[in-house]
Amino acid sequence: MVKRWGVGLTALLALVGMPTLGVAQAASEDWSVPRRADGRPDLSGVWANNTAIPFERPEAWTDKDRLTEEELAELKVAASEASNAGEDALFGDQLVLAAIANRKAESYDPTTGNYNGFWIAERTFSERTSLVVDPPDGRLPAMTDAAQALAAERFEHSQVHPADTYSDRPLPERCISYGSPNLQAAYNSYSHIVQGTDDVVIVQEMIHDARVIPLDGRERPAPAVAQRHGVSRGHWDGDTLVVETTHFSGMSGYRQTSDALTVTERFTRVGPEILHHEITFDDPNTWTAPWTILLPLEYSEEPIYEYACHEGNIGMEGILAGHRAEERAAGGQ
Repeated sequence: MVKRWGVGLTALLALVGMPTLGVAQAASEDWSVPRRADGRPDLSGVWANNTAIPFERPEAWTDKDRLTEEELAELKVAASEASNAGEDALFGDQLVLAAIANRKAESYDPTTGNYNGFWIAERTFSERTSLVVDPPDGRLPAMTDAAQALAAERFEHSQVHPADTYSDRPLPERCISYGSPNLQAAYNSYSHIVQGTDDVVIVQEMIHDARVIPLDGRERPAPAVAQRHGVSRGHWDGDTLVVETTHFSGMSGYRQTSDALTVTERFTRVGPEILHHEITFDDPNTWTAPWTILLPLEYSEEPIYEYACHEGNIGMEGILAGHRAEERAAGGQ
């Protein structure tokens, strides 16, 4: 990040009012975990993932797991200058990377155009430099040779056969799924937790996926019963809800994961409006080691709204028709 020499910390803080989520804000001394009638922590409600923390630690912050107060203030100023509602939206890590480079937003889709910043929720900043907390370097472990070969094969197919049929297009574009749990921040990134004694239901706004998670100790189905989002079972570890999901079909498409994937989630209330969502991905067919991220979810008073995607699948009709036109043009017809 280019330093703004001569601008003091107080001035920096006054320049931008972006919210900050720090460790000290999690809970006050007189706060206690709210509990249901059954004595369990109350996790119910709508929770937002609008964090600006980058997924993996940027190279500019190598060996730095947390920013100083002044560095965080500088980052917020740079981010405010990188994008606004009338310019291209910055999804995921794009905002922080643009801020580090001190440049304006760049469209990820210059051919057909991008969403503008109006569609992105206000981002919450933190001194943390990556969502990945394990490995400690904030970077994902290496992919296995087989997973790298599969990724290369899928990429080559996408270049040669981008839209021969609907199945060539990715699941989010087909309005099927963004994966579960959805890790994308600031764009329809809300989840509604409905909590009972024997079950918990987690509803994602993005393509309205709903996971029903039994807490009563029931056995999992036979391994042959596999699902796109796996089969989840939950239990309490003290005041932390632990959800372990197995029985994946390998059809999710998320980062080349296979049917050997196990996802372990830990939900912990750490403050009046903060829920820590720790997620560990373990797939020996895809990565050389497990890895873990920590999402700081914020309570929202607002309900989640319908994510309509594209009505009647008219978007897919246009995509396929457009590729047929490209094929005719390439063939001189």
